[in-house]
Amino acid sequence: MIDKVRAVRAAGPGVVEAEADEVRELVGKVSENKIAAQSRTEFGKGAARRARRAGLVPAVLYGHGTDPVHLALPGHEVQLALRTANAVLEITVDEGKSQLALAKQIQKNPIKGDIEHLDLVIVRKGEKVTVEVAIQVVGEHVSEGMIVMDAQSVSLEVEATHIPADIEVDVTGLEVGSTVTVKDLKLPKGAVFTGDPGHLILSIAATPSQAALDASLGGEAASAEATEEGSAEEA
Repeated sequence: MIDKVRAVRAAGPGVVEAEADEVRELVGKVSENKIAAQSRTEFGKGAARRARRAGLVPAVLYGHGTDPVHLALPGHEVQLALRTANAVLEITVDEGKSQLALAKQIQKNPIKGDIEHLDLVIVRKGEKVTVEVAIQVVGEHVSEGMIVMDAQSVSLEVEATHIPADIEVDVTGLEVGSTVTVKDLKLPKGAVFTGDPGHLILSIAATPSQAALDASLGGEAASAEATEEGSAEEA
């Protein structure tokens, strides 16, 4: 796969559109991650703590009319896989048949950030799912402007095994006053937006002058001073 990507990229401007589409499909989608899971027969908080001490993540797998299956997943592998949003997990339970799944709910330790529990929903190849995909800004806009982000992600309906890692927004050459909406974004083959096509993604605003910044800071300082004086008088 990597050799194919390199070969098509090296072909330069003369590459045919079919090959370019193939490159985008190979490079841009979220990869599948193979995870060997164990069935869980113990439940409750005590059992969950013991599993986590053993380096495992308690999880439940369900969907497509199947009964929920309680699992223990290898913690390190799961942490690595779920660094990528919308990662597709190929889960094999007790060395049996594998299932493709997406993380529906991730519970993390509020201090350490470690994954403590997963809800996984079964997906099938060819099935459409609705996911939030991050916006990635690329390129250089005009020097006197600055990017104002109104959305960090967009909602897409896309095939479960072809979820894009992100959606690129190229701001090259955009001038102050320019805007980018959902309808301006370029989607991978087969993906569709589920929201308002006119929803604002970003705009290019004028960079405030130093005088404007100083005036703003001065106004904030004066407001804070007035508040302090008012509080002192009330006391």
